[in-house]
Amino acid sequence: MAFEGLSERLQKAFAGLRRKGKVTESDVSEAMREIRLALLEADVNFKVVKDFIKTVREQAVGSAVLDSLTPAQQIIKIVNDELTKTMGEAAVPLVKAPKIPTVIMMVGLQGAGKTTTVGKLATRLIQQEKARPLLIAADVYRPAAIEQLEVVGQQVNAPVFQLGTDVDPREIVRQGLAQAALQHNDYVIIDTAGRLQIDEKLMAELTDIKAIAQPNDILLVVDAMTGQAATDVATGFNEQLDITGVVLTKLDGDTRGGAALSIRAVTGKPIMFVGQGEKMDALDVFYPDRMANRILGMGDMLTLIDKAQQNFDEKQAADMAEKMRENTFDFNDFLDQMDQVSKMGPMEDIMKMIPGMANNPALKNFKMDPKDIAHMKAIVYSMTPAERVDPDLLNQSRRRRIAAGSARPVQEVNRMIKQFNQSKQVMNQMYKGNMQGMEGLLGGGMKGRLGKMAMNQMVRQQKKNKKKRMKKIKHVKSK
Repeated sequence: MAFEGLSERLQKAFAGLRRKGKVTESDVSEAMREIRLALLEADVNFKVVKDFIKTVREQAVGSAVLDSLTPAQQIIKIVNDELTKTMGEAAVPLVKAPKIPTVIMMVGLQGAGKTTTVGKLATRLIQQEKARPLLIAADVYRPAAIEQLEVVGQQVNAPVFQLGTDVDPREIVRQGLAQAALQHNDYVIIDTAGRLQIDEKLMAELTDIKAIAQPNDILLVVDAMTGQAATDVATGFNEQLDITGVVLTKLDGDTRGGAALSIRAVTGKPIMFVGQGEKMDALDVFYPDRMANRILGMGDMLTLIDKAQQNFDEKQAADMAEKMRENTFDFNDFLDQMDQVSKMGPMEDIMKMIPGMANNPALKNFKMDPKDIAHMKAIVYSMTPAERVDPDLLNQSRRRRIAAGSARPVQEVNRMIKQFNQSKQVMNQMYKGNMQGMEGLLGGGMKGRLGKMAMNQMVRQQKKNKKKRMKKIKHVKSK
């Protein structure tokens, strides 16, 4: 995560406050010094840091905070609110034109990931709106820029309009818009040439393209790894073109994340999307409040839920919940679950979205190699249909056969089966825990009449589940 270093430093600053039941003004001053250093090390703009610390300090030293029962938590909330405010408070959507096409103009420095972002944005529009975007190749200067956009277009199944490198970009845009009108495209995304904001000739070209296209949005693509320089780039492009928003790329790289905390405060223009990863679906809406939670180690359950909704099949999720309830979860379900979870992104990133897990020392160096998942799948694929349904069949000789078939050590097979059984046990305990909680609510546990009815119902359900499981095993064995 881009803010890992910043998050660790802020957590250390807050740890000192949490250890004290009563917080004094000098404690707040010490915490503010730590927070200031953390922000500066994250390459946040100096003026933004100065204003941020001043605002937080003014609120934190008030009697309502220092005399409260939980002053440390109050101060953390103030920092959280101010972080959210600094980054823009709310997500900003794309502007939709009253009639098609909606025109989006992409600008930025060369090497910022602009062409890839065009493909990611097209993917998002196709998947979420069933849109039909047209991509216009207006970069005639960078070698192979047009070819790169065509490859991207093929990847995301979006047509690319291009007239080669000998035609003026203004004319390419003019004819591309005419083509979009003929084809009734919902969106037009213009991929312009990367340039420095101080290049007057090329900036004039962008100004002309803006006048021709009348874009609904002008999105500046900024490499998050450039740190404070990203703020200078955003300021320069904004002065020339009056951009409507920013897309931060490479936020998953080795970056300190200062750009995300500086751009909105310095330019007044929102960060609308963030790119994390190389895949064409790796473009997320930027939610300032969720990002603030992640920076402060509070997790990001809303984004996790969004990812789950996008990647999990609703019927499969319902079937999986039923299997967990009935304790009939088997290795076939395990395979399905691995496929669904892998679509959501790297496991270490998913874990950090869970509240309380982001700064867990045990997860600090946690990395799940994609090869590990492939190995687990190979082990399951080496099982017979009956073994996948009934793990109790897996005696030592069968495990040796599975190890040979999957080309994995027997110890690894044993370890995976043990982990599977433990997971299944946890699911069963969760279900029983819910039933016990219900039993208490129904009045007096086993002593109450309703409690007895609930227990009888649970026993009947367990017997029913066992019959279904045995029938399923018998059916598989007969094949």
